[in-house]
Amino acid sequence: MEPKHYKELMLQALEHERGGLKVYQTALECVQNEELQHEWEKYLRETEQHVAILEEVFELLQLDPEEQTPGRAIVTDLGRALVKAMQDALSTGDAVAAEIVACECVVLAETKDHLDWHLIGEAAKKLTGEPGRALREAWQRVEEQEDEHLYHSKGWCRELWIQSLGLRAVLPPPEERKHVKSAIGAARAEQQRARMR
Repeated sequence: MEPKHYKELMLQALEHERGGLKVYQTALECVQNEELQHEWEKYLRETEQHVAILEEVFELLQLDPEEQTPGRAIVTDLGRALVKAMQDALSTGDAVAAEIVACECVVLAETKDHLDWHLIGEAAKKLTGEPGRALREAWQRVEEQEDEHLYHSKGWCRELWIQSLGLRAVLPPPEERKHVKSAIGAARAEQQRARMR
């Protein structure tokens, strides 16, 4: 495994999780649906835990959690852009549109987050000794939550859009009702949504 790229992955993952706190805090300013609000409050708490878990891993691996790289700067900028998009949507006064924009921003953030943790899991398989153990334990604590964050958020986004179009939405979305935690489960839940209306 290439040490330079491994370290870059870890720095980006930490930066993205830290930015995720701001994404969820801002998304909660936009939310209208009470069930979605509870979902995002839960995800915010879990993201706080993910930051702490990564910071523990950095300490164990003796990595500098504040080291700056060009890639990390890009992750910071992307997080800020998502927050700004939600703030701009809020400023229009259209609560429905702001909630949808927030949901889209959460999906975008969770897509990167999900990828980061998948790659951390792959790296954990190759590392040996204390570094490998620490990374595997971190991945095991977070992976299932990241699956839920992504697949449930995508379902919420789809259904809020459908509702805004004046069509019959399934709220909470099938992914939520079926407690989906995999891509296959998400695909099955979406296929079954017509029977849930």
